[in-house]
Amino acid sequence: MKISGFKKEFINSLREEYSMEEINSFFTLLTEAFLGMTRLQVALDPGKELSKSEQEQFQTALQRLSRHEPIQYILGQTEFFGMRFRVNSHVLIPRPETEELVQWILDDRDAAGENLQILDIGTGSGCIAITLAKNLPGSRVTAMDISPGALETARENARKHDVAVNFILEDILMTKALEEQYDIIVSNPPYVRDLEKKEMQANVLKNEPEQALFVSDEDPLLFYQKIAFLAKKALKPRGKLYFEINQYLPEETRGLMKTFGFSSELRKDIFGNFRMLKAENR
Repeated sequence: MKISGFKKEFINSLREEYSMEEINSFFTLLTEAFLGMTRLQVALDPGKELSKSEQEQFQTALQRLSRHEPIQYILGQTEFFGMRFRVNSHVLIPRPETEELVQWILDDRDAAGENLQILDIGTGSGCIAITLAKNLPGSRVTAMDISPGALETARENARKHDVAVNFILEDILMTKALEEQYDIIVSNPPYVRDLEKKEMQANVLKNEPEQALFVSDEDPLLFYQKIAFLAKKALKPRGKLYFEINQYLPEETRGLMKTFGFSSELRKDIFGNFRMLKAENR
């Protein structure tokens, strides 16, 4: 089969499920991954014959896309902060908003000093911890997660990017105290309420790990409360706590930080939503 013929089949199979923009993006990503060809190269060589193994690769990817599996899981990787990270069903796919949270931390680096002690709670793929370790050489970074599968993925990513991160398997909700003192604690904890599921895309609901996404409607700030409680004793004087937050609960989250004696600042993401919070240990 020629690549032009498969592209027509690809588009026809997915046009009921995705926009044309998404379909073309998927096809470009797959041809780059499977054939090493850019979109321009494909356009210039529409008669390229696909081998049997290449056809099988594309057909498998097409079937997975038809089931609304994220393209990042199909490719097994995604980009975060200009670096490639392995991703799979054990971890959330890193979002642009999380890049903004990391950038906020890096922008504050001069005020924070050198050789920082950093803790990332709920590390998932390790994207936050590894990016900080890469950009803050000399700092000691620890990353915690409840999922063995997530930690295995994060360790692979740390090896890939040649950074030293101390990974810990632990349920933060069961943690009674953090044993070390930190300059920075950062977390992108579960914060999507059950009532917000209707706003989410099918590929997220069907594929990404629920325990990393959702909280009950009755106690949506459960993780923020526990982390703030632990951070109050574990942060050094003037230490910082950085959170990705639910855009619908910014004032509630800031109010919670105030009850623990933190001064805090909210920040909007590129889409104009309050998605980040920095709290300082006074």
